[in-house]
This record gives sequence, C-alpha cells and structure tokens, in this order.
Amino acid sequence: MLSDKLFFWLFQNQPDRIVSLCGELPVDAEGYSFTAPVLKEREYRLDGLFRPAADRPDLPALILEAQMAPDPGFLRRLYAESARLLQQEPTIHHWQVVVITPSRLLNFGAPQPVAEFLEHRVRWVELQRERWQEPVPLLQRLLALLLEPERELPSSSEELRQAATGSALESDLDDVIAAILITRFPSRSIPEVCAMGGITVEDFTHSRIYQEIAGIGRQEGRQQGEAAVTLRQLSRRCGPLSEATTARIQSLPLEQLETLAEALLDFQGADDLAAWLSSNS
Repeated sequence: MLSDKLFFWLFQNQPDRIVSLCGELPVDAEGYSFTAPVLKEREYRLDGLFRPAADRPDLPALILEAQMAPDPGFLRRLYAESARLLQQEPTIHHWQVVVITPSRLLNFGAPQPVAEFLEHRVRWVELQRERWQEPVPLLQRLLALLLEPERELPSSSEELRQAATGSALESDLDDVIAAILITRFPSRSIPEVCAMGGITVEDFTHSRIYQEIAGIGRQEGRQQGEAAVTLRQLSRRCGPLSEATTARIQSLPLEQLETLAEALLDFQGADDLAAWLSSNS
C-alpha cells in the first residue's frame, strides 16, 4: 500500500520521530533504529482451543498450551500463537490462555516483553505439588501423575480413585489414569502400566483408552492386549504356564487368540490347553 511507503520514508532516516507519537516514553528517548523486516510465514498449531457455547457469550474462549519442558522461546511463541489466532478468528473477543506445565518457574524465556499478556490473559496449571495452592482440582491432581515417582504411582492412583467418588470423573477415572501412564511410559507393557495404576488388564482392554489413545486398535496392539488377557485367564484355569507355552501363546495371531479366548472357557486343566495348541498349530 502507498501508506506503507510513506511510513517507511518517514522513519527510515529519522527513527526517533516515533517517540513523539508515544506519550509514555521519556522525553529523552532516542537511539532507535528502524527496519521493515519480513516476517516469515510459518504454521502455528495450538495444542487446543475451547470455544464456549453459542448461548454463553459471557464465557471466554480458552487457548490450551501444554509445555512440560524448559524452552527459552516459549513465552514469545505463546504470545505469537495467541495473536495469530485472534487475527484469524475475528469472532473471538473474550479469551484466556491456559498453560499446563510442571512449574511456571521453568526457563520459558524473559517475561518482561510479554508481561501484560502474562498478567491479564494467562492462567498457569502447575503439576509440581510444591507449587499447588489449595483447593486443587481433581484433574490437576491426576495430571500430576506425569511427574510422580514411579514407586508412588500405585498408592497415588488409589488415593485419586477414592477422591473421585461421586465426582464427574468417577466413571472415567481409570481411562484417564491409563492414558496418563501410557503417555509417560510408552515402552512399558500393558500389564506393567495396569499395575502402576491399580487397573486390571481385563478392565483396561475393555476401556476407551485401549482403542482411542493407546493405539491398540492397530492389529499389533490388539494382539498384545488379547494375549495378555488370554494368558491371565489361562493361568486361572490351567495353573502356572511354562515360559515356552507363554511365548507360544503370545506369538499366536489375533484371530487364533480370540478363538482360544472362547475355547478356554471350557478348559478343565493344562491338558485341554495342550490339546488345543496341538490341534491349532
């Protein structure tokens, strides 16, 4: 636009002219330099955006950002992403930012450049217990399992289970716990994760998390989950299984595992299992 050229010319050789337009600056402010930098276009992806119901204009849109590790550029990026959203969503007028993090004291960069933004727009949800101020929402306490020492996970999970009684989270609590632990320990087996959270393998394999978050809906994951449940049921009906038998069952394809899961309901002991494996090998 022509006005862009005008302002460039106006300030190119006399950058301090801008001072007269900014009444809050001291009268002796000087020494500014002026450029017209090209801002590279890049993709910004928010961790989440919560829009209020159409009939609740009093509620703010909520921008979600989860930042679990130090990042000296985080505060500036958060500010830029929020501003980009407002640029592209002209219907958003009332908004806040929710940051989930171990602690706001992590190195997220100097706060001074975005101090007003942080003071008026950002709500911190901190997961380190020493940063809590009572009362602490149940979901925040659940998310703190991401940081809990592994040895304390079973007892902490049980405490949360008791605290959830009668709450909106009660029916989904095991799903949430499983999702958190799978996220934290992606290489652990399903039985290990279940033990940490005090969840039975059988309950886990019938949960929503089993299909939706863990990715166990994929063939390989389903096979592992089915094998774990089948082995557990076999140990009840047939007694302790040898390592060789366990390995053989774990290697069965999914369809055979499902067939075995049905057949074992009629097993009377280890001989029935041996006969089934012999006829289905």
